[in-house]
Amino acid sequence: MGILNVTPDSFSDGGRHRNPVAAAFAMMEEGADLIDVGGESTRPGAETISVETEMGRVLPVVAALTRQGVPVSIDTRNAATMQAALDQGARIVNDVSALMHDPCAAAVVAKAGCPVVLMHMRGDPGSMTRLGHYDDVAVEVADELAARVERACANGIERTQIAVDPGIGFAKAPAASVALLQRLDSLMMLGLPMLVGVSRKGFVGALSGQRIAAEREAGSIAAALWAMSKGASVLRVHDVAATVQAVRVWRGLAGIG
Repeated sequence: MGILNVTPDSFSDGGRHRNPVAAAFAMMEEGADLIDVGGESTRPGAETISVETEMGRVLPVVAALTRQGVPVSIDTRNAATMQAALDQGARIVNDVSALMHDPCAAAVVAKAGCPVVLMHMRGDPGSMTRLGHYDDVAVEVADELAARVERACANGIERTQIAVDPGIGFAKAPAASVALLQRLDSLMMLGLPMLVGVSRKGFVGALSGQRIAAEREAGSIAAALWAMSKGASVLRVHDVAATVQAVRVWRGLAGIG
């Protein structure tokens, strides 16, 4: 999953894509299977923007990509943006709030019958940092994701359409993110596909000593391969070409077709 942030303030690539559509096509040529389009930064402390602003950023990009047959997921917490993006041809909803932010979001996904990614986070971008205390991060994340999944199913979403994301870096300090990744396979008890986003995250900087997020490519790839070894089905990445090459070699050595 190639990351396409159509935002001025994302933590590592805000404002980088002067031509988002061209950037998306470049990622597809590099081997991405789909493009995750987002118009709102959800980094810690990010300011909330209006739904109108978000839609103004993402909808022209979604429409341009889907017209050319590019598989698109829409990265949003807002039901109106979900619906509009699905109407423009997006295939997947990727919600960092696990459909908890907007009370209408679950109904949109249920009606569309589309796949949805439920990510673990506590609070919102403004509050999540102070909510990141865990006695056992792997157990608590698994339990809280299980509750989000059951809520989604109770709202009419088919379980077969759900994937989960442990939310590395969201309401998790670097030490908690590392501890969660070390026991990531415990989330397989949920019996659902797992998407993992470790690309350029703070824990990579903490382990590697690289303070500049955009220069954490090598560390991000190491973490991504670790996540795959623990059961991740989808990797959400900034550096598509390098990650694709690493995954192909890893799969070849592991004897995975």
